[in-house]
Amino acid sequence: MTVLGANYRRDLGIHRFPVLVYALTVLAALVLQAWLPRLLAGHAWFDLPLVVVVYFSLVRRDPVQGTLMGAAMGLFEDALTHHAIGVNGVAKTMAGFLAGSVGVRIDVENHTVRLLLTFLLSLLSSAVYVFVYRVLLGLDQQWNWVMELIKAVANVLIAMVLFPFLDRLQIRD
Repeated sequence: MTVLGANYRRDLGIHRFPVLVYALTVLAALVLQAWLPRLLAGHAWFDLPLVVVVYFSLVRRDPVQGTLMGAAMGLFEDALTHHAIGVNGVAKTMAGFLAGSVGVRIDVENHTVRLLLTFLLSLLSSAVYVFVYRVLLGLDQQWNWVMELIKAVANVLIAMVLFPFLDRLQIRD
């Protein structure tokens, strides 16, 4: 059995970040997600916690870490809203797991691949959110394709700025 050392991380392209970067990025995403829609008359045209989960899951290339980060971010986001607790947790857990799994199998250093995955995972997260509300909880939740596409495009635009910024903060071996 081989030990995963520094050479393995470098060969596979697994990135490490200071703990402060994780903490501040997560905190900023949650605070901005709770605060900015109030300024925009209740419209949330973006999902900052999802973008953060996708980024860290992709670059860390670890489905377990992506799952745990997605669950935590989703639950904290639910705690800051008036929605049912756990709905965002389920959606972001699934997105984090899939992003981490894809990160293991393909090269995610390419920005186009990262942005495409952000777009697709944003749509998937919205679909899971609506599925949990409608099917599992039996509540009325409307699905508006146009708004979800706008939200996915907004997430990609945020990722275009956020991903290169976070790439600069990684620990170099």
